[in-house]
Amino acid sequence: MRIAVIGTGGVGGAFGVALAKAGADVTFLARGAHLAAMREHGLQVEGDRGNSLVHPVRATDDPAGIGVADVVLFCVKLWDVETAGAAIKGMVGPDTAVIPLQNGIDAASRLTPILGSKAIMGGTVAISATIAAPGLIKQTGTFMAMSFGELDGSPSPRGERLLALAKKAGFAVTLTPAIETAIWIKFIMLTGVSGVTALTRLPIGKLRDDPDVFGLFESVMRETEALGRAKGVKGLDGVADKHLAGLLVSPPTVMASMAHDLIRGNRIELPWLAGRVVSLGKELGVPTPANACIYAALKPYVNGAVG
Repeated sequence: MRIAVIGTGGVGGAFGVALAKAGADVTFLARGAHLAAMREHGLQVEGDRGNSLVHPVRATDDPAGIGVADVVLFCVKLWDVETAGAAIKGMVGPDTAVIPLQNGIDAASRLTPILGSKAIMGGTVAISATIAAPGLIKQTGTFMAMSFGELDGSPSPRGERLLALAKKAGFAVTLTPAIETAIWIKFIMLTGVSGVTALTRLPIGKLRDDPDVFGLFESVMRETEALGRAKGVKGLDGVADKHLAGLLVSPPTVMASMAHDLIRGNRIELPWLAGRVVSLGKELGVPTPANACIYAALKPYVNGAVG
């Protein structure tokens, strides 16, 4: 199976390495020092699941040179969706599956006008991983899961092929007819964890034992759950409760990628996380005061360091 990984950050790097080790023909799209290190030393993943190295590694900064892929794991940051989507048109053949694995809830709908509805599947992942150094992905915790499925819930032969490969790769994987629900389940968790860890610049272990801070996690997640139900997404009852219980047993060093980006002075995905909750809440008449507070407090950092 030919797989193109578009965006070799924590998500694309970790899942791409696992699939390459399982025998897939994986090409990574990367740039700068990260790409240079990959070409010289390979791409390495280190963390609580163990260490894994792909060397030599297929890696390029030229989307046009990759060719048609069976699966495109689309892992760029949310502000790059349209630009990167246009750049990968040459990778899309009649049966290619483009699976956006970004945070948020809108990536698939943003890609559809660019690549066509037939090419796009829905997808979501659960992992805590980031680029620790050029050529090195650092994973925190042992959880590593991917869910994907056709947007209309139909049977998916191409999804079945990826499912078989992903099982061989050793991470948790689900081919689901209800991918919208899976995406929203993650979104409920992510708005809380990304918002609060970014706002405080601290990992979960420094936050969850304080009842006031835990209350902020709770408020954000419950608002997002209510918003999903108001939008008509099925299967969300009790999701916030499950995420809050999971928060208590998560590895204490877990921080959302948005918090890592904020600390590094990089651009952050806030408009598509807390910002999207606020805008959709206004559309649907659902109050979102906790998300609105996080959005307002972090908005000055949307484009990177202030000063």
